[in-house]
Amino acid sequence: MKPNNKMTTINAYLTFNGNCREAMTFYKECLGGELNLLTVKGSPMETQWPKEVHNKILHSTLEKGNLVLLGSDMVEPQGLSMGNNISLSLICSSNEEIELFFNKLSVGGKIKYPPHNFYGGKIGGIIDKFGINWMLKL
Repeated sequence: MKPNNKMTTINAYLTFNGNCREAMTFYKECLGGELNLLTVKGSPMETQWPKEVHNKILHSTLEKGNLVLLGSDMVEPQGLSMGNNISLSLICSSNEEIELFFNKLSVGGKIKYPPHNFYGGKIGGIIDKFGINWMLKL
């Protein structure tokens, strides 16, 4: 069996109201690093979203060494407000870990979407009992 060299990490995941490209470009100018922007159009998720959002940023990553800042324009149905504009993105090292953390963090909270396959990995979302948004990824 191949050893698992993945390390569990937590990153900030910012949600913007249509200006993710502008904001993440600004953060790149401030912090440096490599910026990757993925629009809805051209992504595997393209057919699941209406055409009016195809030019919005589905996912962005700014990386410089251990610094990782994530962002998106994909606002939840209730809209964007202070509190739901940032999530903690918990990058898990195994299927067992994502399931364990998801189950523990969701106690007394609200499951937004259960862990499911996403881009060759897995993703799940919750709001914990303290109102903190968590995105768990593998």
